[in-house]
Amino acid sequence: MRRPRDGSADVRSAMTDYLVPDVLAHGLRLVFCGTAPSAASAAVKAYYAKPGNGFWSTLHRLKFTDRLLRPEEYPELLLSGIGLTDLCKTVSGNDDELPPDALDVESLRAKIVLYRPGLVAFTSKHGAQVFFGGKIEYGLQEARFGKTRFFVCCSTSGRARRFWREEVWQELSEVFRARPPARVGGSKP
Repeated sequence: MRRPRDGSADVRSAMTDYLVPDVLAHGLRLVFCGTAPSAASAAVKAYYAKPGNGFWSTLHRLKFTDRLLRPEEYPELLLSGIGLTDLCKTVSGNDDELPPDALDVESLRAKIVLYRPGLVAFTSKHGAQVFFGGKIEYGLQEARFGKTRFFVCCSTSGRARRFWREEVWQELSEVFRARPPARVGGSKP
């Protein structure tokens, strides 16, 4: 795959191989980045579809969305200025089941260059640690990539319930609401 001069990969051509399609557009206020789709999500081709995952109820409870969305309604997040992607788009499973080379940090960086979201929120500490290359704490990060800020959330997976801290997601909600809405889907300035 040929890499454009701006450093971004041709991520659009790779999207046809994705287990669950990206929900990305220019000007998004927030993009959630998971580690990899669960087997349940890959089977129905919808984000956070495994029973017991609290992602959709958390988004609604903390007012990211006006109503509780079902996993198959994931494209509707664009209406709220929110996008979705994963570090691994071609293999499903829990973090401990993924092949060592499954997480594609360069592809995520290329998507950030291409779409320039205001904020990227990792929905697992593991995914964030892989992206940043080391230990990281929950919450808003000092690091930036261009104008994009980063946030690390605790996982909403039922398997990670012992690590759940609602206050981390509440902080993200406050950061999200403090960012002015942008025109989604517009061309790059």
